[in-house]
Amino acid sequence: MPANSVDYAADETKAAVNSAAEAATKASADAQRSFAEAAKRLERAVSEGIEQIRAQTRAYTDTAGEQLDQAQQYVTERVKERPLAATGAALGVGVLIGLLLAAASSSRR
Repeated sequence: MPANSVDYAADETKAAVNSAAEAATKASADAQRSFAEAAKRLERAVSEGIEQIRAQTRAYTDTAGEQLDQAQQYVTERVKERPLAATGAALGVGVLIGLLLAAASSSRR
């Protein structure tokens, strides 16, 4: 009888090990599936976010382009109205920038 009990215990142990291995395999497959689904959701969310940023960037670019065109037109009209004043202002700004750059250059030395 003791041999039968040992065989029975061995069979039960093997069955328990096999059952645990099957459960671990199933859990691993479920985890892989969950990770794959999460990765797909994350990829979709990132793609949607990037597309929204692109759309907003296009809108800002269009607005900035229009404002730049308006500013350019305004400056061109003012220069045509008063060419000497515009030349004097440009010369003054140039001298001011030159002085600032010279001061910055000398302070670095």
